[in-house]
Amino acid sequence: MRIGLPKETKDHEYRVALTPAGVGALAGAGHRVEVERAAGAAIGFPDAAYAAAGARIVDAAQAWQAELVVKVKEPQAAEYARLHAGQILFCYLHLAALPELTRALVERRVAAIGFETVTGPAGSTPLLAPMSEIAGRLAPQVGAQGLFMAQGGRGVLLPGVPGVAPAEVLILGGGMVGGNAARVALGLGARVTVLDRNAEPLRRLDDLYGTRLTTGFADADTLAELLPHADLVIGAVLVPGRRAPRLLTRELLRRMRPGSALVDVSIDQGGIADTSRPTTHSAPFYVEEGIVHYCVTNMPGAVARTASLALAHAVLPYVQALADQGLGGLKTLPGFAAGLQVHDGSITLPGLTIN
Repeated sequence: MRIGLPKETKDHEYRVALTPAGVGALAGAGHRVEVERAAGAAIGFPDAAYAAAGARIVDAAQAWQAELVVKVKEPQAAEYARLHAGQILFCYLHLAALPELTRALVERRVAAIGFETVTGPAGSTPLLAPMSEIAGRLAPQVGAQGLFMAQGGRGVLLPGVPGVAPAEVLILGGGMVGGNAARVALGLGARVTVLDRNAEPLRRLDDLYGTRLTTGFADADTLAELLPHADLVIGAVLVPGRRAPRLLTRELLRRMRPGSALVDVSIDQGGIADTSRPTTHSAPFYVEEGIVHYCVTNMPGAVARTASLALAHAVLPYVQALADQGLGGLKTLPGFAAGLQVHDGSITLPGLTIN
């Protein structure tokens, strides 16, 4: 099969979904891999490495002409015209928050498979997990920056200093993102509380950290009680394939102290706050209702080499299945078919609509 690896065009996005090693495995199996020029150059994967692995180095138009296009982020508006009927697109899609892209995929009759809805054992998300781990670990770090005076923050240092209390970090969601955020926030010396609607993730975190961490059930009363004391709130809620629930109304945000920070990791799925709107690595912060917001939709792109290595390892077996069998490959790996979100002019992901 002809496989295309385009260069990412989203703001400060340098990740790649296939490393030279992955390209070598595909080329060795007889597939024709076309890599857009400089696709991985910024993170230490030069064109020469891809060429040595068996890829052809091409321009953007040619990479997008492939039968199977593998990339990291969803196509940007300027790339919609490159989509074509019968093409298989395999990447992160997050269509619940992108009706315009959903419409383009339907109209152009693309078979669009989203990394984020491929499932594994016990409902896991094996292609989302590596990026969730990274985003979770980044969240306290960027949140710490949001508390800096220069960003409009209230000037609080997460770990505090002797004689001065550490910051209070409130994490909404105890899954992959929330658990990793808790790990780093505790490591930085903050006081951490994690809320979730389900007992199991809270039980797991309690077993891991004991009295170092506080857990609670996420309900309106608990939020209203805790928000006035939080210096940093991290939104870590995921409903795969669906819009994130709006947990923070403007009224609730007004309970927070001016200069507190919100890192909305759920922004890919629309965000958890009434005030959340997508930002970029070029301009990551804004202040609304007195709260410093960080809502970058491609957080792991900040550490693109680490992210690419983790993602490419997870993605490669699925790419190999598609390359060998086309859409028939969806039946060869457990949970792979759940990734198909749009096919032959129709939406196939349950609950997804074009608003």
